[in-house]
Amino acid sequence: MPTSSVSPRGPALAATRRIVFALALASFVLSFFHRTAPAAIAGELTQAFAISGAVLGTLAATYFYVYTVLQIPVGVLADTLGPRKLLAGGSAIAALGSLLFALAPAWEIAAAGRTLVGIGVSVAFISILKVSAVWFPANRFATLAGMTMFAGNLGAVIAGAPLAWLVTQASWRSVFVGLAVLSALLAIASWWRVRDRPEDAGLPAVNPVAPANARLPWMHAVLRVIANRATWPAFLVNVGVGGSYLTFAGLWAVPYLQQTRGMARVEAAQHTSMLLLGVAIGSLVIGLVSDRLQSRRGVMRAFVLLYLLSWAPWVLHADWPLGATLAWFLLMGLLIPGFTLSWTIAKEANPVEFAGIATAVVNVGIFLGTGVLQPLVGWVLDRGRAAGDLAGAWDQAILVMAGAAAFGAAMSFMVGARASAKP
Repeated sequence: MPTSSVSPRGPALAATRRIVFALALASFVLSFFHRTAPAAIAGELTQAFAISGAVLGTLAATYFYVYTVLQIPVGVLADTLGPRKLLAGGSAIAALGSLLFALAPAWEIAAAGRTLVGIGVSVAFISILKVSAVWFPANRFATLAGMTMFAGNLGAVIAGAPLAWLVTQASWRSVFVGLAVLSALLAIASWWRVRDRPEDAGLPAVNPVAPANARLPWMHAVLRVIANRATWPAFLVNVGVGGSYLTFAGLWAVPYLQQTRGMARVEAAQHTSMLLLGVAIGSLVIGLVSDRLQSRRGVMRAFVLLYLLSWAPWVLHADWPLGATLAWFLLMGLLIPGFTLSWTIAKEANPVEFAGIATAVVNVGIFLGTGVLQPLVGWVLDRGRAAGDLAGAWDQAILVMAGAAAFGAAMSFMVGARASAKP
């Protein structure tokens, strides 16, 4: 009889699940590119649509608004419809949104396109966690989550300095037309090759759960996850740590470096690429370390506290040479992934058949935090610019993001013992 602790059984299972995981991972990498791309093209968007900082923040955050609203419904759909339909349909919607964003004549149309992109890619992460929970042994979940974040952040790295360079050679609109084509191809491939469970491909179950199309009492499942007190501390860690990270890396880091340190855009984008590269490496390391030590909350606390401290140079106006600032951005990135253990904590604190819903609930915190912080920072900067004190406004903006990181670090101490990994 198959059990969750059995290693891969046969070449057919291993080969099929690699394909399923790879296609889900490709959707997630694309979602991360969209998530952070506005940082590299902030100047082009401001000029193309003649918008203020607050409006730019709102345009970038529309992705996160829809992501926030859809996470729990996506979790329900992952546990009922299954990841195959979600990934194929989501990629098709993202293709339409990318095309609309690329061709938009006004920022309102661009916001509608980015909203569609957010709807389309919002399914990717929960789907890949569902694939990880169903297709792989349970004791590899944190490692797979780390690998997922590693790959996703490589997509974000591409949306940093490489994208900033690319838009100097070609229009940013052309880039998003290309993304529309790529998303459409991914939708076709997902429908063709992804399967919800090993049994759907004629293979033995790894972690037996109810079929995706079974009549899962999803409302009961949602209420059970929400009522579980062990779910919420991880959610709040995500609000602070995940929100501050994506607010900075996803939009405001490049303008910050340009306007306070006089860097060129490509040079500033290199810093966000270093940050995101650090997140990619740190995400892979933290999953391996957590699974090896069989510890979630201890590893999470150590990482998020050090991440909070990594804001100190920007709060204290450290005047460092270029090499030092690049190295520090890399270090910040290595420390950020403490929040990624929230998904493992939520998954282990709830029944495996509710894995999609549980991870979706805590994932809401990341996008809720980002959706609030991105326009808030823009509003702070607009006020300072109007008052003729842009430097002081940037000081306040950095304090807003560092304060969010402090909130997330404090919430990590609310994570209870029930969130520790089972041996």
